[in-house]
Order: sequence, then structure tokens, then C-alpha cells
Amino acid sequence: MSTPPAAPPPAAIAQAAALIAEARALVVGAGAGMGIDSGLPDFRGPGGFWKAYPALGRQGLAFEEVASPATFERDPALAWGFYGHRLALYRRTVPHAGFQILRRWGQRMAQGAVAYTSNVDGHFQAAGWNTVAECHGSIHHLQCSRPCSREIWSADDFVPEVDEAACRLVNAPPRCPRCGAIARPNILMFDDFAWAGRRTRDQEAAVDCWLNEKAERLVVVEIGAGTAIPSVRRFGQSLLRAHGARLVRINPHESAVARSEDVALAGPALATLQALELALGSA
Repeated sequence: MSTPPAAPPPAAIAQAAALIAEARALVVGAGAGMGIDSGLPDFRGPGGFWKAYPALGRQGLAFEEVASPATFERDPALAWGFYGHRLALYRRTVPHAGFQILRRWGQRMAQGAVAYTSNVDGHFQAAGWNTVAECHGSIHHLQCSRPCSREIWSADDFVPEVDEAACRLVNAPPRCPRCGAIARPNILMFDDFAWAGRRTRDQEAAVDCWLNEKAERLVVVEIGAGTAIPSVRRFGQSLLRAHGARLVRINPHESAVARSEDVALAGPALATLQALELALGSA
């Protein structure tokens, strides 16, 4: 068994804690690395994806091939085998304690906090966060796969039954209530020109409104957001330019920052947040 990566050194933790303590507003930017400590799989590279979904590995199917609207057209049982398993997994997984640590920081700040995430698991909302922008959509919402309209609806009524050995859905897939076509998750997939992005746009508008009203002495705490799909990183960088924000980047593999006034913390999400919480408590 491999040893989990340790939290960053005390000097870096103290520097980051000082930025957080001085801030009046918090933006959390979260990528896939935020969910690993909750027990969610790491899809980085074919090895990680195939370890999580060995049936797809045996077929030589990459993440980019399966997470595609074309798969819902070509083989909907396979597509929903993958997304149905993830939906069930995310429903039963409890967000790790780091979500509450971040929430407490925001509650202590004069202007509060918002989250911006590329994760589709809904774990910020499950942890009690109110203002969240899910830039790649949510697995807990559905849309028509055609699509016959831009309508988005809850996935709560769909309970997937998946043959995990084959990664295939064995019960009936959800259907569009308007046209009867197979429904798909309201997630921005690869090569996706049919994604209904209205819900995400509304969320992003709420975050923009908050920023325009309350982004005073803003700190961005970015967690587990890599460069392969840099949506979260780009958003954080835009706040450094537009709002004079300071950045605390937490990432065990890609933690480097470009400015001397920002802080790089090469560590995993939960252990690093716990170390920061301890430092803030003793400040």
C-alpha cells in the first residue's frame, strides 16, 4: 500500500494561513483532486481510469471516448453503465471534512464565500454550500440526448442498476419527457455540442454578481485543479487580474504559482486543509 502524500511544510502553511486570515472574501476553486479524499476515483491518465473501470480497460476505451455524446448514440447501455455507476457512487459518498473546513472559513469572513468547480458530483451542495458554479454541469441533472429542447430536469427519480463487471446499465435508461429519446447527464462531455448549459450559466451569473458586490480582499483557494482541463485554473487566474485576488494553490502534483505573493502547497486536499485550519486556529 502506498503512503498518502503528506501536508506541505510548516513555513508554506503559515504563509497561506496568513493570506486566508487577512482576506474578507473567499473563492474556492475545486478540481478532481478535491474528491479523492472522499474516496472518489482518480481518472488521471488511462491507468487511473481503467483501474476504476476495468471493464472499459479490457475494451481499451479511454475516458474521452466513453464520456462523449457519441457513446449515448452508439451504445447507451455502456454510456449509462459508466454514468449510472458514477451517479450511484456520488449519491452514497459523503463529502470529506475539508468541505466543512472551507465553509467555516467563508462563514468567518466579512463578505462570505463561493465555490467554482469542474466536479459534477454535487458535493459542495451536499456539504451545505449555497453559491456554487459547476462549470462542467452536474450528474444529478438530466437533459435530452438529441436534444429536442434545452430543458434540464432532476435525476432524482432515476435509480441506475449497473452490471459493474461489464460496465453496462441493466434497467431502463431515463427518457426525455418531451420526445421520449434517451436522456443523458447534464454534463459537458468531450466533443459535446449538445450540452444544455443554462443551469451552469445561471450559477456563473450568481458568482459574478457576488464578485461584483463583495470581492474585497479576495483570496482564491484552488484545490486539486490540474492543467489538462484548465477550466478552474483559468477562472482563478481571471480573479487575480480583475479583483487583485491572492492565490493559495493546493495540488500534490501541479502546485507551482507564477507570482511571489501567492502560495504553492504541494499536498493533498484534506491533509492540507486540516493543516491550514490548525495554523489559523493558533494564529
